[in-house]
Amino acid sequence: MPPTIQPRALRKGDTIGVVVPAGPLNRERIDRALARVRDRGFKIKTYGDIYRSRGYLAGDDATRANEFMAAFVDTETSAVWCARGGYGVMRMMHLIDFDVIRDNPKVFVGFSDITALHIPIQKRTGLITFHGPNLQDGFGKPEDMSAANQTALWRMIAADQQSTIGSGYQYDFRDVSDLSLRTICGGSAVGELTGGNLAMLSGTMGTPDEVDTTGRVLFLEDVSERLYRIDRYLTQLRLAGKFDSVAGVLLGSFSYDADDQPEKPSDVAAFLDEFFSTIKVPVLAGFPAGHDKFNLTLPMGGRIKLDADGQRVTLLENCVAAV
Repeated sequence: MPPTIQPRALRKGDTIGVVVPAGPLNRERIDRALARVRDRGFKIKTYGDIYRSRGYLAGDDATRANEFMAAFVDTETSAVWCARGGYGVMRMMHLIDFDVIRDNPKVFVGFSDITALHIPIQKRTGLITFHGPNLQDGFGKPEDMSAANQTALWRMIAADQQSTIGSGYQYDFRDVSDLSLRTICGGSAVGELTGGNLAMLSGTMGTPDEVDTTGRVLFLEDVSERLYRIDRYLTQLRLAGKFDSVAGVLLGSFSYDADDQPEKPSDVAAFLDEFFSTIKVPVLAGFPAGHDKFNLTLPMGGRIKLDADGQRVTLLENCVAAV
């Protein structure tokens, strides 16, 4: 694993490069999202036609990859922010130049299908990236982004928030409604955070970019997956040895779209309790991150302390550089 690289913290007036490496966009939501980001004092730069569509993709593989790389090379941008997830990132992985990303470290934000970028960036460059709201489903919803989501996001990446972290920032859940943290296995663990969307992690197994969990805290979440598929994905990770030397496990939301509720939440929780009770490391479930209303930003590659007994998650160091 290469040395850890902190991207430069974002300041008002910085330019954010918007990329579309996966699925096509909802114009109304993206226009709303970009307006809200501008209202916070940031400039926006896009590459090509961000609203194009090629079936379930936002353009062909080469075009999406070239625009992604252009955002990192661009000397005007301080961040690369994914407009949405969906599907398509893995199709362009062979076209990504990770040496360029390492040499041009920037704040990188996204989740869901973007997990397929978080993992290799972490493994190949050492750059800390941020599992956080995509623009379309974060800032782009008709309602304002929740206070809890905004607090966690800006405390991770904004320059004027870093003094509040210092040597440790404990995630604040006071603005999270219906919080349901659940200790599956007690204890505490310290390690670099890795992981993301469970289906994406399963899909990278057997490739050069499969997740490395040794000595790390593994975060997992997913959306609209039938229980047998969650079982299959987790069993694949277990058989691949991904839980043999993991330091701890942090489980986010396993939610369902409003029009797709095939499983009872209690059944999913019971399965996760049964599966992870055998892992024998600290396991905390119900962390408010993933595809549900609350998606608190997590630093991939950042050092955290997972206290399953106290049901606390603490960032142990700043994940962005002040200069």
